[in-house]
Amino acid sequence: MFLSVFDIFKIGIGPSSSHTMGPMTAAARFLDDLRGGAERFPGAGRLARVTATLHGSLAFTGKGHATDRAVILGLCGLLPDTLDPDSAAALEAEARQTGQIAPGGGLGTLKFDPATDLVFDYGLPLEGHANGLVLRAFDTADNPYYAQTYYSVGGGFVVTEDELRRKNEDTVPFRAEKQARDFPYPFGTAKEMIAMGTASGKTIAEMKRANEMAVHGRDIDAKIDHIWQAMDDCIERGLAKEGILPGGLKVRRRAKAIHEKLLTERYHNRVQPHQANDWLSVYAIAVNEENAAGGRVVTSPTDGAAGAGVVPAVLRYYRDHCIGTREGGIRDFLLVAAAIGGLIKHNASISGAEVGCQGEVGSASAMAAAGLCAALGGSNEKVENAAEIALEHHLGMTCDPAAGLVQVPCIERNALGAIKAVSAASLALRGDGQHFMPLDNCVRVMLETGRDMSNKYKETSTGGIAVNLPGC
Repeated sequence: MFLSVFDIFKIGIGPSSSHTMGPMTAAARFLDDLRGGAERFPGAGRLARVTATLHGSLAFTGKGHATDRAVILGLCGLLPDTLDPDSAAALEAEARQTGQIAPGGGLGTLKFDPATDLVFDYGLPLEGHANGLVLRAFDTADNPYYAQTYYSVGGGFVVTEDELRRKNEDTVPFRAEKQARDFPYPFGTAKEMIAMGTASGKTIAEMKRANEMAVHGRDIDAKIDHIWQAMDDCIERGLAKEGILPGGLKVRRRAKAIHEKLLTERYHNRVQPHQANDWLSVYAIAVNEENAAGGRVVTSPTDGAAGAGVVPAVLRYYRDHCIGTREGGIRDFLLVAAAIGGLIKHNASISGAEVGCQGEVGSASAMAAAGLCAALGGSNEKVENAAEIALEHHLGMTCDPAAGLVQVPCIERNALGAIKAVSAASLALRGDGQHFMPLDNCVRVMLETGRDMSNKYKETSTGGIAVNLPGC
């Protein structure tokens, strides 16, 4: 099993990797199919029009997560990691005004009126996944030209219906030797990861680095540094901005004011012992306020409700507040966090629409706890213990955002996820690595709990906090 650190940590835009980045990527893949001569329906003429239909969670919370905007921009030829916000806004406005798009790449000008060609289907979700969308193309006579179904499965990952079916039909249990020729340490479970570390005498970070180098070559440090820089830049932007977040809930940005108070208290030496939690919280809040505003963020392992704020907050805490930081510590942190995130995604899910927020903030907290433990010198056994502690104490957490916006309870939830991550790492570091519940079992419990969880508590905004708001 191999999921790259650059798959887990992807630079993109908010407010949601599943609902914003995923649909935009799906639209881009659809355009690539059209450019690449995808098999047309029999008798189809010249390409003239495209449509998009959103299903399940993408329909129910799509407007709050800017899914409509993401699809429009994706069909205009933009990608999450490279788009310019100013030009993107102009392209969206033009598409809404003219009912046309010009995606480039030889496709010419196509009809696409978001008012009629972008449909929110509030019926039953598609069978494959709660985050489904169907993109269709038509010829000049409005006959079907091409169609494809996509699923946004969390963290910005997108699969077609056929790809998802093939994955589900692969019933052969994972065995490390299946990919041994491709990666030196192809662990697919935490148990295998620990065993490989013991046999090789290497840390988890060293094994993960070796796997990355097998795919990306030796020069991966600059790419890892680029990820951290994007995270830190997001924190800085969030700490500098004020105002009301978009979406209608009138949630006020708090990070700047909290940060200024913390700096003042530090200057006047009025520091409380619990203030470490406040620093963790303000870093996480800063990121998630930026995310909620549609700013540039890093999936960690997702945006939205999730870990967009947890991993960057704990990393910033490590750099600025911990004793014993070392050169290379941030890189090891991210490598180990990605290893844990990959295991969770491979064996369960990081999608709130699939398993609730335990799969988003819970996964992020486990990743951050493992990364911090490793960066502070914890053994492989202690790293696994830290991840398990953090994930275990998020089990059962629902995903029920108010008005479909990743603001309430999502912003504060990231702050608490960061605090839990540091606490979990600290507990693990003070132990000997021996513990009752293995991480693999905890991941399995999360998946089973998510499957049993009512759909109204999984990103549909039809239960929980989302329907228990104060009267206005």
